[in-house]
Amino acid sequence: MRSEMRAGKLTFFFTVVILFWLKTYAVYLAEFNLGIQNIMQQFLLFFNPLSSALFFFALALFWKGRGRYIAFVVINILMSFVLYANVVYYRFFNDFITVPVILQAKTNNGLGGSAVELINPIDLLYFLDLFIIIGLMVLKKVKPQEKLRFRAVFAVMTSAVLVFLLNLGLANIDRPELLTRSFDRNYLVKYLGTHNFTIYDVVQNSKTQAKRAMADSNEVSEVENFVKANQAAPNPDAFGKAEGKNVIYISMESLQSFMIGRELNGQEVTPFLNSLVENKDAMYFDNFFHQTGQGKTSDSEFIIENSLYPLPQGAVFMTHANNTYQSAPAILKDKGYTSAVFHGNYKTFWNRSEMYRSMGYDEFFDATYYDMSNPEEQLPYGLKDKPFFEDSMPMLESLKQPFYTKFLTLSNHFPFDRHEEDTDFPTAETGNGVVDRYFQTSHYMDQQLEAFVNDLKEKGLYDNTMIVLYGDHYGISDNHNKAMSEILGKEVNDYESAQLQRVPLFILNSGAEGGVNHTYGGQIDLRPTVMHLLGQETKDYLSFGQDLLSEERKQIVPFRNGDVISDKYSNIKGVCYDNETGKPVEEGNEEANKACEDISKDAQKRLELSDKVVYEDLLRFHKPEGYTPIDRKDYQYVNPNPKSTDNPEAKHEENHE
Repeated sequence: MRSEMRAGKLTFFFTVVILFWLKTYAVYLAEFNLGIQNIMQQFLLFFNPLSSALFFFALALFWKGRGRYIAFVVINILMSFVLYANVVYYRFFNDFITVPVILQAKTNNGLGGSAVELINPIDLLYFLDLFIIIGLMVLKKVKPQEKLRFRAVFAVMTSAVLVFLLNLGLANIDRPELLTRSFDRNYLVKYLGTHNFTIYDVVQNSKTQAKRAMADSNEVSEVENFVKANQAAPNPDAFGKAEGKNVIYISMESLQSFMIGRELNGQEVTPFLNSLVENKDAMYFDNFFHQTGQGKTSDSEFIIENSLYPLPQGAVFMTHANNTYQSAPAILKDKGYTSAVFHGNYKTFWNRSEMYRSMGYDEFFDATYYDMSNPEEQLPYGLKDKPFFEDSMPMLESLKQPFYTKFLTLSNHFPFDRHEEDTDFPTAETGNGVVDRYFQTSHYMDQQLEAFVNDLKEKGLYDNTMIVLYGDHYGISDNHNKAMSEILGKEVNDYESAQLQRVPLFILNSGAEGGVNHTYGGQIDLRPTVMHLLGQETKDYLSFGQDLLSEERKQIVPFRNGDVISDKYSNIKGVCYDNETGKPVEEGNEEANKACEDISKDAQKRLELSDKVVYEDLLRFHKPEGYTPIDRKDYQYVNPNPKSTDNPEAKHEENHE
């Protein structure tokens, strides 16, 4: 009799649990591409929402009467918010939200304008279970009940834990060492679910905070030994060719390499950049990849300045801005270089003002230095490229030479709109608005890059300046593969998607021989390349990149999701592909499979050691010979005469850089 009464008291509880369970599974099928490969994975995808639903809704059982049902509603709202936030985030980034991303979203004022395009009215169906349980309460289909005994609630929560352990056990059968070796959040969500992944992420971030506190100088030795064993000597024909020259980095927002040389309706999309491919004073790297993680543009900045990899979760700019770094501007300071960043957004965006202090930038020309009064010249996230470059020139001319500078463009930014009146270049006609507009904004950016380079020539700055043009991250995510297949004329599968992560890299006026360089490399390799061109030795620095011009370099490009690409093979989502054919390597081809295994192990080791440097702040224990450490207190970015008097928060509408 007691068990029947207890079961009756739990009827509404199980109704809430089952509704949320089925809703979550439906969202998985509708929104996430998790790469289900067998019956076990399909079962786990269906099964994994149950444990978190049981556990969290069981918390409501500690209340009685109407308080219990209010608790059901509140818990449902919170859990639905976590699920739906991941849906919106996944639609653009093809990834899942982590704790550092939530923290940086708070600083960057949420998803804002770009997120609106990712939300559909039909998404209300993802809250259907909430509407049902509220309806049952309003219609008085459920009655207030007495408080359950603690033993009964404890039994329900224990069952939730047992369900999770069963889930984890089955997952480990299909994917051994899931929680210790996975670099891919897709795997964790596929096997454990969004809410269990969130718990895992919270635990991992707590452990990260403890790592720094526990680290000491002895931890550096393993990293030093690996770096020394994997150094590539500079190319003697290129070393020092740009010595004493100014340096200008230009971040080409969201530009992928498939745009170089592409035409639309007989017109070149990027005619200026195309001209550089054949320019004898320019080097073009056609197998250069972005290696960013969740930090996107901020990650690309971190990689090229430090030759360290981004983190598997969140953005270094947000989570470890107070670390000790030996960044490029700090290294060149001892060589007499003045350093500065130019960006048409406010200094708190991506926590840049704090991170740049740790990197040793002398100046940060943010939105307060620009005229932000004309709405037609602005985007939701900053200044359009034309006024940005034009207004930056006087500030650039004011810097003491030699200078080391970086320009962060914004026009070619998701959702690639608001430039209809700025250029007469057409949009594509795939029917996918994001992909179609990408052609127009890419062309507009190309025009402004040409105008800026011509301006440098007119001002007499070009001849003594090395210019590095690089794509910061992808612009078109996997969610647009159908339209991209139409553009490219072939199916964009996992292999082709990985190859699309190429971004352009041009190095102009370095003094070294120009031409197209086919070496496989990534953003991690840019700092040693530029430093060696400037005649700066890097052997004493903890750098995970290798000079792109070195004859000794390993052509291995690790990615934050665990994929790795080399000059011959690509290991994508655990499948080994032959780059020559683009097809999976046959099981009997032991040589090729061994090569894929070797590059994957090498890549994983590099990522692990780089993470160790960042998580444990190991550079505080390492001092290269001749290097003067940065004191963050010496750097404050305050504009005494700001041009912009707008509310700085007004331009922090999204975090999709």
